Amino acid sequence: MGRYFAIGDIHGCLDKLLALMNRLDVHWGQDTVVFMGDYIDRGPDSKGVVDCVLDLRRKHEQIVCLAGNHESMFLNYLDHREEHIFLCNGGRDTLKSYGISPDEQNRRAKLPPEHLQFFETLLPCYETENYLFVHAGVRPGIPMNLQDPFDLIWIRHEFFMSDHGLKKTVVFGHTPFRGEPFVGERMIGIDTGAVYGGMLTCLELPAMRFHQV
Repeated sequence: MGRYFAIGDIHGCLDKLLALMNRLDVHWGQDTVVFMGDYIDRGPDSKGVVDCVLDLRRKHEQIVCLAGNHESMFLNYLDHREEHIFLCNGGRDTLKSYGISPDEQNRRAKLPPEHLQFFETLLPCYETENYLFVHAGVRPGIPMNLQDPFDLIWIRHEFFMSDHGLKKTVVFGHTPFRGEPFVGERMIGIDTGAVYGGMLTCLELPAMRFHQV
């Protein structure tokens, strides 16, 4: 049986991502690596992070890439929607890494096509027999087939301070927990604030082992 390696919010911290990947003992072809979303914004090299993830996907099949709220904000910005929200949430750092001016009008054309396709095809969640991997969490008491996609990338306290009601353990990012990952009843939060000077965290399952850089 293969293992799962879930990697928390990277936010443009390419150096930490490279150091973490070098540390992990992934058995390619057997294990699955799940990126939890929020590859971009705030950190110094969002483009480099996406390049790294895309390179891994070209070499290995069992890589799952989830959508985060920051990728959603970026896509909205590229379509000239909710621009202020993106720029105020670390978006200027992402634009700088891509060489895009905030005044650029033809924004989508400035992105490498493979990067644009990456952002547009990120998954809302990933389920296995025992685990649900999702960027932010789920609305408690609602079956997965009725969950609002907005909640999957934005929800916070309503999720992790409640009994979500699902039988599976939910692995999530989005909400930064300083120092140690959050471990609750059938839920594990692995965003440990890498971009704020904290650690970049990977959760290895089913061993329930944390790897951090």
